[in-house]
Formats: sequence, structure tokens, C-alpha cells
Amino acid sequence: MTDSTPVAPDSSASAGSAAPARSTPAAPAGSAGSTPAAPAGLTPVAPVSAGVAPPVPDSPHTPAVPPPPPQHWLADVLASDGGVVRLRAITPDDAERLQQFHAALSDRTRYLRYFGPYPRISPKDLYRSTHVDHRDRVGLVLELGESIIAVGRYELLDRPGPRAAEVAFVVADEHQGRGLGSVLLEHLAGAAAENDIAHFVAEVLAENTVMVTVFRDAGYQVERSRDGSVLHLEFAIDPTEALLSVRDSRERASEARSVGNLLRPGSVAVIGATPAPGRVGGTVLANLLSGVFQGPVYPVNPNRKSVRGVRAYATVRDIPDEVDLAVVAVPPGAIASVLDDCLAKGVKGLVVLTAGFSETGAGGAARERELITAARGHGMRVVGPSALGIANTDPEVALNATLASVLPGRGRIGFFCQSGPLGAAILGEAAARNLGLSTFVSAGNRADVSGNDLLQYWDTAPDTDVVLLYLESFGNPRKFSRIARRVARTKPIVAVSSGRMAGNATPGDMDRTIVRDLFAQAGIVQVDSISELFDCAALLAYQPLPGGSRLGVIGNSAALNWLAMDAARGEGLRVHEPVNLGPQATPGAYFDAVLAALRDPEIDALIVVFAPPVPVAVAGFADAIRSATAAVPAADKPILTTFVAEQGIPNLLAVRGPGGGTARGSIPSYPDPERAARALAKVWRYAEWRTKPISAVVRPEGIDAERARGLVADWTRDGGGRWLSDLETVELLSCYGIRVVEFREVRTADEAVAAAEELGYPVAAKATGQLWRSRPDLGGVRLDLWRPSAVRQAYTDLVEISGDQVLHIQRMATKGVGCVLRVQDDPSFGSVIEFGLSGMIIELLGDRAYRALPLTADEAVALIDAPRAAPLLSGTAVSPRVDKAALAELAQRISALVDDIPELREVSFDPVLASPASAEILYARARIGPEPSRFDTGPRRLG
Repeated sequence: MTDSTPVAPDSSASAGSAAPARSTPAAPAGSAGSTPAAPAGLTPVAPVSAGVAPPVPDSPHTPAVPPPPPQHWLADVLASDGGVVRLRAITPDDAERLQQFHAALSDRTRYLRYFGPYPRISPKDLYRSTHVDHRDRVGLVLELGESIIAVGRYELLDRPGPRAAEVAFVVADEHQGRGLGSVLLEHLAGAAAENDIAHFVAEVLAENTVMVTVFRDAGYQVERSRDGSVLHLEFAIDPTEALLSVRDSRERASEARSVGNLLRPGSVAVIGATPAPGRVGGTVLANLLSGVFQGPVYPVNPNRKSVRGVRAYATVRDIPDEVDLAVVAVPPGAIASVLDDCLAKGVKGLVVLTAGFSETGAGGAARERELITAARGHGMRVVGPSALGIANTDPEVALNATLASVLPGRGRIGFFCQSGPLGAAILGEAAARNLGLSTFVSAGNRADVSGNDLLQYWDTAPDTDVVLLYLESFGNPRKFSRIARRVARTKPIVAVSSGRMAGNATPGDMDRTIVRDLFAQAGIVQVDSISELFDCAALLAYQPLPGGSRLGVIGNSAALNWLAMDAARGEGLRVHEPVNLGPQATPGAYFDAVLAALRDPEIDALIVVFAPPVPVAVAGFADAIRSATAAVPAADKPILTTFVAEQGIPNLLAVRGPGGGTARGSIPSYPDPERAARALAKVWRYAEWRTKPISAVVRPEGIDAERARGLVADWTRDGGGRWLSDLETVELLSCYGIRVVEFREVRTADEAVAAAEELGYPVAAKATGQLWRSRPDLGGVRLDLWRPSAVRQAYTDLVEISGDQVLHIQRMATKGVGCVLRVQDDPSFGSVIEFGLSGMIIELLGDRAYRALPLTADEAVALIDAPRAAPLLSGTAVSPRVDKAALAELAQRISALVDDIPELREVSFDPVLASPASAEILYARARIGPEPSRFDTGPRRLG
């Protein structure tokens, strides 16, 4: 089968340099010679013999010994068809591969790239193409296996004004139409931005309309002029909103396509297939065959002519037809040869069931990295290793490439998890609850395909309405947050965390408060157990979202009715007086009560309890509830039941769709009304989030990001990390309009008095050691000093108790409510901002709110209102309302600072005094370090 995700347009050839057609490539403006696009390969070019000069003199731009290429430019990227290609910088060793690549181009492609015939790269041009400085002259190549398939380069132009470079690229004929020109352009622009280049220039033949489209559709504001048959294109490479939107759209399409290649294969090979049912290869083959997969299944076993009555092949290469998906069940040591065979066969994806990788320790982790590097280098995506498998219940696919003994029926729920054994239990639980799945992926060690990829796929999958995630870690937390926010606007995401969300964390390392807050920020329904996961899924998949928090309760047990009420009120729902039908209630009584509740405009959702005190025939009661629901189809209100303590979708309350599967309109049941109320409350909070307008990230005025970057660049020249001094911190924060209450650093009593006179009385004297700053008894602080003598005495006292002659004399701030704002790198979610009120008791209670960065305007406001103690900021009988808008603006400025300066690893503002007219920072600390990998902010790449 083929995936329906559209393939993004791409160049059919290349951009060329401005010149009339000629027998050699045109020399870009400002260059010393011709510069054909330079790909990269693996075969080294023969070194220049001793005493023989190279074809081009050694120069800064064409160095005889080029500097090492930036390692972070190395990337695995997805083509628009979902296949993987490898991108890297060009090196001198690439000369022979470059020549081979060029020779294989068609005459038409070479004409469009070089404006004329150019059958072979001259030695001089080959040398210049492979000897670059990775700054003013940059070359990038895309590889598939051992072959170069595309090349791009830019070269600095010698012209006044902002730095500009000519850009060009060319794609092998057989790989045109895969979006590779767009990939090269993105990464060349990223490299150029690192090297302070502001504009790209390209010369393109007017007849090369596809290449013009590549530049235009990339989101750049392209200026065009024409000189005869040549178009001159120029554009700024700063990332605009349009550019980022295009990047994200292409990323979404290519990642969805790559997952679609896995979940909708036209054929499957089982490598390591065996007739033994207790073996991995035997189990997955049996499931594929018994699941009536709608394509051919090819067992691969060199020792057998057939397996389970199906002809077997010695290797994948020997299979006469195409193979889309390979399920691998061979020992780890045999996987290398499997990869070679799969590349030769053109396999698009692997499901590696084999264990013995990162779950076994450092040695296994190294083998796992080698596996993924090799697979991606061969153009394939990988589910696993140590995976349970993948499944697609679409009757047109009927794929069960799992080790699970039970697979749920067809439904509209997509499920992703990591753990193999847990995945099998989850599938069994879903089947027992009568919940249907559309697709299922158990990624095992999640070495390649991750939850992010599945979210991209399910976002546009027409057969999936609800997404379930069981997460143990995130490969790219920033990207996860970005994708989840978008997907959750149209499709609910329910996620349970395992308690060790960080990749290297142990249970308990992850603060569940952080998980709760950050999931809620992204619109994710966060649950704590598999039971809660399915409780919410049953409601979301089969019932409408509640329009509000008003709940009606109907039942034949007063005790159970009150349990439902108490649980609902505890979750923040507003509950009407329950309708108690009594233990002798008839089906007719249920019909009338449910019908009245659905017609009541004051009720948004309904819990129906049916718990007969003695055994009775229950079919009539189920019919009554279903009939009342069908009688008011426009009510659009969710109904939940406790129907004789069943859980999931009871058959008597199910609506059957095509093929007999459970369809929308089915009524979920819960073992007790408390669980029903908790599930409804979580879904109501999600529905409320979904109705809020999308807020934008707003940068406050008065920000000088360039000055801040310059300061940090100076402070990190040694490549290490450290805490900034107090004065450095103040200087950095001032670039973002963040002001610490004015202070002076002093070393003598006379300096202290002079500082107080300069600042104006009253002042505070503060010891500067971190131990003294954090003492709750304020032993290192003297406040409200009004006279020189008091300042002298304070200086003497603090020096004596702290043992440090360096003190701060600070202007007294307006009294107010003490608050704390902090940002630090969370191992699971990236940069996280924290807000709470000051005080030892609040600290012990853990009353803090968290948000992922960057903050939108609405999220900044919500952050300030989120702690349980936040009502104190709105004023009490004995204290006025503080300036919460000033706190929210401070949070926005901090967000912009951390987002712009990735080297800022931690920053703390403690305390911030919030008063009716201001929010004043008394002390701030900042720690800088090497820039972390933040691939979500740059060109597309796989994590």
C-alpha cells in the first residue's frame, strides 16, 4: 500500500551562476575561479606529489589543509518521500566521488546548473570545490549509502554592505522531486547565518522554473531581476515567520510520510523467520499471516526453503519483487549484513525486534548507535531495537507485525509506547475494554522513530481521532512541545509518563509537577496510570467534548450518586442535585431521566449509574440509555456510565460501525462513578484549553539581543561554563530590559558609606556569599539603614560574620510580596521557567508552577496565576493587589533572553518583590556554558 501524504515539490535541477553558456562552469562573483557545486564522498583524492604545486594556490578561502568541518553540520534529514539522506560538509577526500556524481548527471541537468555543457570537472575546479574554509566558502553534500546524490555550496561575494554569498546546488537526476534542493537550501542558510552572512544571491536560467519555485516556496522574500535568459535572485536569510512555517510544514509532511511508509507497506519481509512459534521470528510471521496482511509476506531464512508454507529466501536481495518493510529478528551481530541487503533492495523501513542493545549497558548502546547510523546512512528509518512491533488495523492494510498475542479491533485511537512487554499488556487491556485502535507502534529503545514522528503522522491521519502515548523519554523535548500544541488543537492527546521521563534518569528524578504543568501547557491530557489512560480514551474516542463544567448525575443508588458528586466536585466540576431513581428503577425511568438531562440547557455532561441490588436482565436498561441518547442527537453532551461495574465499552452500550467495530456514539462504562468523574474532569480541562484562542510569543520592547550575544561570546571564549559575577549578570540582564534594584559592590566601610550617599537613603547592606544570600533568617542582610553610622556598623558586622570584605549596598526596594522566577535546563523538557512565592513553607510544600519556553503572552499571565498561593497576589483583606502584569512582563523578558542566548543554562531571580506599582528584582544569578544541542531551532534534521 502507499501512503497518501503529499510529496513536497522540489527542484528538478539546480541553481546556476550568472554567466552566458560556456564550456567551463561560470565563476561566481568575487571568486578566484570557477566553483561547481561540490559534493562529498568517501574515496580520498590522490595527494599532490611532493614538489608539485596544487591546481590552486593556497589561500584563506582555498586552504591546502582545510580546517575540520563543523561537526554539528552533520545531519540525517528526511526527503519529502520519507526516505533518509545524510548531510555533511565537503572535504578534500570527496574529490573522486564528486567527479563521479558530476559525470552521472544528465546533459539537461548540467546545462541548467552550469549554463552550458560541462562533462567533466577540471582539476582546478575539483580542488577548489573540495578545499573550503567552512566560513566564506561552504560546501555541503547529501549521501545515500556510498553515493553522493546532491551537492550545494555558497561563496562569499566581494561587494560592499552586509555580507552576501552566491548559493547554488544540484541534485542527481534520479533523486529530483524528493525535496533535496529545499533541504540543501535550509542547511546552507543555517551555515551562512552562523558565519554572519545576511543575504543569498542566485543566478538561474529563466527556463529553470522549478528552481525559481524552490526559492520562492522556501518562504524567503525573493527580489528578482532579469538579464536576458538569466534571472538574478536575492533574499535575506533571516528566519521569518513565513520561513519557519514553511520549514515546519515540510518537516511535518516528510516525517508523516516516513511513518506512513512503515505503517502502510505494500510488502513485508521477515528476516529471521522460523516455524517455531515460541521464537521471535516465528511469532511475528504467524501474526502477519493470520492477520490477513493485504500484501505479500516474504520469510527470509537461509536454512529453509519455506516457512509456515510460504516460500523462503536466503537474503532480502533474493526476493524477486519489491520489499517496503523488513521486520528483523536476527542476532545483533548479523544486522550489519541485513542492512546492506536492505539497501540493495530499496527497503524503506526496518522494525527491529532484536534485543541486546542499549538496554544491556554501554556496549549495547554503542551497537545501537552503529545500527541507527548505518540504517539512516542506507536511507531507512528504524522502529526499535527491542521493539514489540507495529500494527495497522485498516482492512486495506491489516498489518500485525507485532509479538502481541492479542490485537484490538478496528477503531480510531492511535497508540505509541516504548516498552515491549508493557506494549503487549496495553494491547491486551485495550482489547478487553473493547477499545479499537487505528495504528499501534511500540518503539522499544526509541533509537530512531519516536513519539514526535507518530504525532506528525497522526496529525493528518484521517483514520485517527485520539492519540495515546506511554512515554519514558523525549528525544527532542522542544520539538515535542511544539508538535503537541498543534496536534492537540484538533485531536486529543492522552499521555502517561513512566516516572523516568529523562533519558538517563532513575525513577523519581522527574518532578511530576513539572510533567503536569508542561503537559497542560501543551494541551495534553496527563494521566498517572494505564487505567486512567484508557478511562480518558474511552470517553474521548466515543463521546463529544463537554461544553462546560456542569454535571448531571442519575442513578439507582443514592450512595453511588453521592460518590460521583463528591469526586466531581473535588475535580472542580459543578454538580447538579443528583437524580435518585431508587433501587426499583425501571428502564422507562432511566429513559425519561436521561432524556430530560440531555434536554436541560443547564447540564453539560451526564454520569448515569446503574447498579442493581439484585441480579436482573440488564439489556433493557442499556437500550433505554442508548435510546434516550439517540432521541437528542443535537445535545452533543458526553454520557458516562457505571453500568454494572463494567469498564470500557460494554457490548450492550456499543454502537457498531462498518465491519462491526465499536463506533462513535458508544457509551463508556467505569467500575465506579469516581473514576468516571475523574476522567470527565480531565477531558473537561482539555476542552477548556482547546477553546482558548492561540496566543503568540510577543517580544517586549527595549531588547538588545546583539549586545547580549557579544557579551556571552566574550565570556565563553574558553569553551567552559561558570556562574557570572553579580556585575556581569546585571550587565547581561540590562540588554533585555531586566533591571536589578541598583546596588554598589564595596570593599571598605568608607566605600559603603559613599555608595549609600550615591544611591540615597535608606539602603540595605548584604553579604555576597551564596550561603548568606539564601538564609531564611536574613542573617547576612541589614535593612533600612538611614545614616552613615548605621551603614558603617552594618559593614563591620557583616564582614565579621561572613569573613568576606565584599558587600553590596543596595537601594531599598518597595515592600511587597516576595516571588521567585527561575529558568534551568530540565533533562526531559529542555529550558523550563519556574514561578512561585518566596518563603520556606511554600518551598517545602513545592508550590511552584512550570512552563516550557518560549512563553506566549497568555502563558506568561497563566504562569503567574498558577501556584496555589497565587491568590495572595490578587490582594487580601490585609494586603493590596500587586502588579501582576509587571510579573508577567518580567517572565516574557526572561523567556526572550533564554530563547535568544542558548549558552545561558540557568538564571534565577530570588527574590522579586511584587508591589501594587512594580515588580523589583533584589538579586539575580546566571550560569553560562557550552551551547546545548537545540536542533529544533535550525534546519530540519532527525534527532
